[in-house]
Amino acid sequence: MNEGNSEMKHAEPAPEAQIQTKRSFSIIWVVPIIALLIGGGLIFKAQSTKGPTITITFDHADGLTAGKTKIKFKDVEVGEVTAIDLNEDLSGVVLTAELNSGAKAFLTDKTRFWVVRARIGAGKVTGLGTLLSGAYIGIDPSSEGKEQRAFKGLETPPILTKNLPGGNFVLRADDLNSLDLGSPVYYRGIEVGQVVAYHFDHDSEAVLLDVFIKDPFQKKVYQNTHFWSASGIDLTMDANGIKMDTQSLVSIMTGGLAFGLPLRDLPEGVAKDGTVFSLYPNRESSNEETYTVERYYLMYFDQSIRGLTPGAPLEIMGVKIGEVVSTELTFDETNQRFQVPVLVAIEPERLSNLITTQGDVLGGEQLKQRLSSNDQDLKGVFPIEIKKLVANGFRAQLKTGSLVTGQLYIDLDYYPNAPAAWVTKEGEYPVFPTVPAPLGQITQRVDNILKKIEAMPLDKIGQNINHILQKIDRIPISEIGENLKVAIASLTQTMNELKALSGNINQEMMPKVNELLGQLDETISGINATLGPDSALNYNTRTMTDELSTAVRSMRSLLEYLEKDPQSLIFGKEGEQK
Repeated sequence: MNEGNSEMKHAEPAPEAQIQTKRSFSIIWVVPIIALLIGGGLIFKAQSTKGPTITITFDHADGLTAGKTKIKFKDVEVGEVTAIDLNEDLSGVVLTAELNSGAKAFLTDKTRFWVVRARIGAGKVTGLGTLLSGAYIGIDPSSEGKEQRAFKGLETPPILTKNLPGGNFVLRADDLNSLDLGSPVYYRGIEVGQVVAYHFDHDSEAVLLDVFIKDPFQKKVYQNTHFWSASGIDLTMDANGIKMDTQSLVSIMTGGLAFGLPLRDLPEGVAKDGTVFSLYPNRESSNEETYTVERYYLMYFDQSIRGLTPGAPLEIMGVKIGEVVSTELTFDETNQRFQVPVLVAIEPERLSNLITTQGDVLGGEQLKQRLSSNDQDLKGVFPIEIKKLVANGFRAQLKTGSLVTGQLYIDLDYYPNAPAAWVTKEGEYPVFPTVPAPLGQITQRVDNILKKIEAMPLDKIGQNINHILQKIDRIPISEIGENLKVAIASLTQTMNELKALSGNINQEMMPKVNELLGQLDETISGINATLGPDSALNYNTRTMTDELSTAVRSMRSLLEYLEKDPQSLIFGKEGEQK
């Protein structure tokens, strides 16, 4: 037992097992590592190339689709619409779009967005490509202004983009008339610009129009350039006859403007960008010179002034020296009659020069200095005393300018046989003497003669003649011979008096009647030349009317066909597709 115990005491303990792991790289990890690196690279690239996110508000989202609608600049994609939602008050839609990274520098408060769709306007068709590809968002980028991420989209495309070369000018007008955004601007019949904006100026109570003139025609706008309305057909009927002017068929339908230098004017330097010009109602008014000196006079007429309107010319020897300002009607209680006071404005600057009593010729600045003198002692028709003119028979008279329109004008001329008259003053205006119209004078004289004939007792004269004849039957032949001699002598004296009266009538009245008939014949000849069946005006009017009717019918047919089949603009008519 001891031996067994000793053996157990001397037994050695068993050694502990040691586990060792062998470190080695497995090829199975290569694939996920490479995929992780590629994914990280793609994420980094996407984040580094990702552009800004913006919002655009429109009234509606017709034709727009999230994930499909693109944002383009010059037909190059620069972004995409990612979401479309309604705004908080449901008044419109909000588009969320992501742009390319390069567009970040051009997102300012002056950048504009709009929807490009197929549109048919006067004179042009735009956006035809959207019939197949669908609508897209157009952008007019601008690096000027403050950085912005929320935009209000335009409901209609802008007329012009900011990168077009040219010039911008402002026109001041009394009203807009038929002008609108996109109305053309013409230079010598060539379309060189458009109306890009307009607004009302409350300070000046005028309409301001912003026009853009394309390069290089903006260099034709000088400091003394005049702009005028070329809208529709400018047809005027006044004391000078009938006049018609137009630019093109497009301007007739949509309105338009034109510009150029006044007649006989030379360029005074190119106008700067943003220069303000006045807009004249037509081309004729744009060529009229502007005068600074005006003298006002009253003229009283005792006859009808029907056909005499404000703006009617005031002439001397056929040359305009002023115009009618206003007409009124007054009643004279003392004489119990009506009178028509006509206020006229005389522009003495229209006088080119003045020959003085010393033989000196005053013109230019010398004449202007003399014109600038005060209107004292009733001076001012021209730089001479009006009293001397009136003393020599200078009078105002109504005359007919056109038998077609019935327009009247006032003519100033010398009438040596006119009754004596003086220049008086009524209030602040001097009163210029007048004479009746020639036709009125003849009518008055004929009327006086007829009144005298009507006043003759023709019935008593007939009774006396019958009584005389009865007495003649009872008178012996010898007495009849003596009485016949007396009667013949009396009849001869009466015939001589009638002959003298007829001579006076022929000398005084017939020349004036012949003169009026001659003027009437010349006027009728002019009317036939202007409005006759073979006249140029009649031919041009018929031609223009036919062309206009054809164009309107063609446009109506085109619009009706496009409304039924809009894809025909791309594929053509059904019969032409095969």
